[in-house]
Amino acid sequence: MADILEVKGLSKQYTKVLAADNVSFSVGEGEIFALLGPNGAGKTTTIRMISTLLTPTAGDALVAGHSIVKEPAKVRENITYLPDEAGAYKNMTGIRYLRFMAGLFTTDLDQLNACVERAKNICGLGERLEDKIGSYSRGMIRKLLLARAVMTKPKLAILDEPTSGLDVLNAIEIRKMIKELAEKEKMSFLLSSHNMLEIEFVSDRVGIISGGHLLVIGSAAELKERYSAVNLEEVFEKVVKENEIL
Repeated sequence: MADILEVKGLSKQYTKVLAADNVSFSVGEGEIFALLGPNGAGKTTTIRMISTLLTPTAGDALVAGHSIVKEPAKVRENITYLPDEAGAYKNMTGIRYLRFMAGLFTTDLDQLNACVERAKNICGLGERLEDKIGSYSRGMIRKLLLARAVMTKPKLAILDEPTSGLDVLNAIEIRKMIKELAEKEKMSFLLSSHNMLEIEFVSDRVGIISGGHLLVIGSAAELKERYSAVNLEEVFEKVVKENEIL
């Protein structure tokens, strides 16, 4: 399995805060990799550097072979980034929003229509796409945004807290959408989340991050066995305490 993302010693130093310190990991083709940690752990800083929204203080990352430092424009051609706070134009209908966003990606009519059809199939909103987004529930908006994010078939989809604020049923649907895209289309995903129990069910591998340090990487099953834990929350607690001692 080829690596779509290779992160090599990424660091970000703000004036008084080291938000990410020598973070390294990889994400393979069709793999779902999750960065897990509490708020302020360094997850969002790391993914924003990979998304080319922040410039690293040190280190680099390669997306489909392109450097985020030297080739940010090439990196952006191969990724999509959906932040936690993303929203949509409430006065637009769902279908008009998808067409508008596809038009930012391409001016070729056939390609534009293909992107919109793909998004329609992924979001599963059916006739509700003819309604204004302002009438949508939070779960419907998140499905629309995820469909918009992946309709261009990026090699790497970067999602920050993809199910934040959603109820259980909508969160399950979002997780299913992500897993299907990874399995059927070999799309790679980099997720960030503080919801460790949820991520356990969607990710192939996880990296536990705290205080800007990536402490451990492995599948949920591997980490639970290694730390004799029943879930990732217990793993996180033991990993953090272990590193505090060191």
